[in-house]
Amino acid sequence: MRLADKIAIISGAASGMGAATARIFAREGAKVMVADMLEAEGEAVVAGIKAAGGTAVFRRLDVTEEAQWEAAVGDAVSRWGRLDVLVNNAGISGSATNDLYDTGLWDRIMAVNGRGVFLGTKYAVAAMRKGGGGSIINLSSISGVVGQERIHCAYNASKAAVRLLTKSVATQEGAAGIRCNSVHPGLMPPMRTSGATADPVFRAKMLGHVPLGRSGEVDEVANAILFLASDESSYITGAELHVDGGYLAC
Repeated sequence: MRLADKIAIISGAASGMGAATARIFAREGAKVMVADMLEAEGEAVVAGIKAAGGTAVFRRLDVTEEAQWEAAVGDAVSRWGRLDVLVNNAGISGSATNDLYDTGLWDRIMAVNGRGVFLGTKYAVAAMRKGGGGSIINLSSISGVVGQERIHCAYNASKAAVRLLTKSVATQEGAAGIRCNSVHPGLMPPMRTSGATADPVFRAKMLGHVPLGRSGEVDEVANAILFLASDESSYITGAELHVDGGYLAC
C-alpha cells in the first residue's frame, strides 16, 4: 500500500475531489480525517471508507477559523500519534456572481481559499516538525496561473496565493523534512458553489482550449494528490502539478 499507516487530514473532504482523495488514501492504507462543514455528507464518506475496510473519522471544520484548525490537528495527533499528510482541498468558486468586483465576495473567497490554506499549513507544520516531517498538498487551480473571464478576480488571486504560499513553505520547511506541493486542476465537474463554470456554453468554450478534448474526473486529481502524499515523491517539493488536460500548455 502506498500510504500504509500514514495519518492524513483532508479538508473539504465531504464531496468532490476531497471525498475522492479520502477514499483513495484509505484504500492505500492511510488513516484519514475527513474534515468539512457538511456533516451528513462527511459522515457518509467515512461510512463508505469503513465499509470498504478503511480507517476514517469525520470532524466538522470551518477552515477560516483558526481555533478549529488547531483542534483538528490536535485531534489527529492525539488519536493516531502524529500527522504525516495534510491536503488543503477546501475551497469555493468565484463563478457564481455577475459582479466580478463584489467586495463581500472578495473577502469570503480570500478567507476560505487563502486564509484557510494558511491556517491548515500553520498547524500541520507545527505537528510535522515534531513528527520528523510530512507532506502538505495544496489545491490551487489553473486559475492560479492565468486570468479568466466570468470568474471573480478573488478566485484567481486566492489560487495564485496558494501557489506562492506552497513555494514559500517548501523553501522554509525543507530542512525539517516537510514537503509542500500544489496541484492545479483544470476543468472538472462543477463544484457545489459553481456558477458560470457549470454553464454548458462556458464549459464548451473552455474545452476548446484543452488538448485532450475533455473535462477531468475527480479521481484523476486524487491520484495526483496520492502521488505527492506518498514516498514516491520524496524528492519533490515546491512543485506545481497541473492536472488540466494540457490547458496550460497552450
